[in-house]
Amino acid sequence: MTDWVQVREAGYAVPEGRPVRELVAELVGMLRSPDPAVRDRQAYSTLANWIDRGVLSEQELRELGDELVPRFGDAEVQARTFVPLILDVIVSSGVFEPGWVPPFERWYVGEQDLRGYDEKLGWVHAVAHGADLLGTLGQHPAVEPVQMLRLGIGRLLTPTSYVFRDMEDDRLGYALAATLTRADLTGNDATDWLEPAFRSLTAPAESITPMLTNTVRTLRVLYVFADHGLRIGDAKNLTSVPHREQLKARLADLFRTITPYWL
Repeated sequence: MTDWVQVREAGYAVPEGRPVRELVAELVGMLRSPDPAVRDRQAYSTLANWIDRGVLSEQELRELGDELVPRFGDAEVQARTFVPLILDVIVSSGVFEPGWVPPFERWYVGEQDLRGYDEKLGWVHAVAHGADLLGTLGQHPAVEPVQMLRLGIGRLLTPTSYVFRDMEDDRLGYALAATLTRADLTGNDATDWLEPAFRSLTAPAESITPMLTNTVRTLRVLYVFADHGLRIGDAKNLTSVPHREQLKARLADLFRTITPYWL
């Protein structure tokens, strides 16, 4: 077994004496670990670093993605929620397979365990981790942006007992805003994906559901990005959201149906 703590402390230098494929296989196994130090600080951090640095070939990255995608159906939540993080890094590096998208969509809208930070498991963060991949796919030219916008609102409108507490709304709001920077979106594309929210959300008569709370908080984050712009990747300047005024007006209409005193 490799001393992955030492690898991390050495700046993620690739250990000598073993093929990279063997090292990657070991790291992939560690991504299922319930120990956050093993899963997050060692396996994920090392793989992400190596992918960014080009240690893995294009073919190895495709094989890694293919190996991880079935874990969207894993029985262990931490195994499921670390798949989108690695896929995000792979896709961001320039390697993409269309077949990875449908399993991600099914998992993201259907995931029931939405815990952010768990005392034993560490960061689980299904909504936030999935949002990162959603935003990356939403900017990818081979993916229809409306598809990702609909996925985002579908995630929000799925009934849950969990109220976001670990900035999931910020991560998903950013992902939606990043997707909305696509130049090929029409004005209607930029707003029509909100229609399910108009049908599902009304001013609360007696109690405020977690679904309503999560949705409103996330869309308010989106409103801020639409109003001020957002920073994409390492860019120094802010990127504007096309059709921002049309989007802001439609978001405001939605907020008024829930909280008439808003705007």
